[in-house]
Amino acid sequence: MIAVAGIFVWLGLGAAARRAGARDATFLALNRAVLWACLPATILLALHRLPWDPSYWAPVSMAWIVFGAGVLSFEALGRAYGWPRATVGALALTAGLGNTSFVGFPLLRALYGEHALSIAVLNDQPGSFLALSTVGVAAASWYSSGRASPRAALRRVLVFPPVWALAASVALRPFEYPAPLAAGLGLLSKTMVPLALIAVGGNLDFRAALRGRERGALEWGLGFKLVLAPLLIGALLLGAAGLRGEAARVTVLEAAMGPMVTGAALASEHGLDPELCSALVSLGIPLCLILVPLLARLLVVLGV
Repeated sequence: MIAVAGIFVWLGLGAAARRAGARDATFLALNRAVLWACLPATILLALHRLPWDPSYWAPVSMAWIVFGAGVLSFEALGRAYGWPRATVGALALTAGLGNTSFVGFPLLRALYGEHALSIAVLNDQPGSFLALSTVGVAAASWYSSGRASPRAALRRVLVFPPVWALAASVALRPFEYPAPLAAGLGLLSKTMVPLALIAVGGNLDFRAALRGRERGALEWGLGFKLVLAPLLIGALLLGAAGLRGEAARVTVLEAAMGPMVTGAALASEHGLDPELCSALVSLGIPLCLILVPLLARLLVVLGV
């Protein structure tokens, strides 16, 4: 729990930097450093040494299942409550996808150690990120304009550095990294946690969440992402599929991570209720830092 408490320290540093006058450009630069350098280095290390196991279909498929369930749920809720199209789109993109890297990686590292990142990378790259970059981009276009853009989705995937790192880590599996390269990748990987959490902390905004606008949509979004999504994945993996072990544990916890920062950014760029997106992220991330460790203890009790 000491390691988990350290996550709050990094988030607090980001929030303090914002209050001290740090600008959006500062946190944007941190995000880019994580996405263009630290995350690719983590992928190159984690997947290069990961022995394949048939159970790994679970971490790869989790985000796709949760996103599909989220779209169906929020569409039904939108019709029932008369929510505007922008609200449904904001919920689908922000609460339908989880923060499986920026928050998930450091939290899982604190709970289970470095080896958990090998599974978490599968949750994140072919899972959350690829879902965001394909069906997520298409959904953003649909909810904002009534039409999807497959070309934009493909372009987003092809220019994203972690995708290239994912491909390289698979292609280079038969070869050992030279010692200097491995050391350099290790240093970059270790900087990912503090940089990512400072950037997230600097972008948290509780004012939107506390204003109470669209409180019902906010509560449904948080309830789905933090409670219903891990229950759904747990029922499918632990119940229906009977999976146990590290892949199952990490995947259920990744399903419980807070709403996706990048999904919120994509939704906001398309004019899909930016205030609701900010409120979902700002409340969802601190809440998941409390709930996920409790869920991890529950999985121990259940013998997962």
